[in-house]
Amino acid sequence: MSDLDLNVWERAMGWRKRQMVKAQINEVSEKIRNDTLEEVAKAVLNFKAFEKVTMDSFAAYIRGMKR
Repeated sequence: MSDLDLNVWERAMGWRKRQMVKAQINEVSEKIRNDTLEEVAKAVLNFKAFEKVTMDSFAAYIRGMKR
């Protein structure tokens, strides 16, 4: 294998590594987002601003924002 071939292979491995890291970051950020939305939905259920049915609707809407 020549130096040029090795360089192309190293660049390809670097690209794949970056792709895998981006996928892991996206997975973690989506989990954090979904966990946060669930916490907000639970907090909304405890609000006394409107009727229980309305607060349930707000919580369902917030849960619908999960990815």
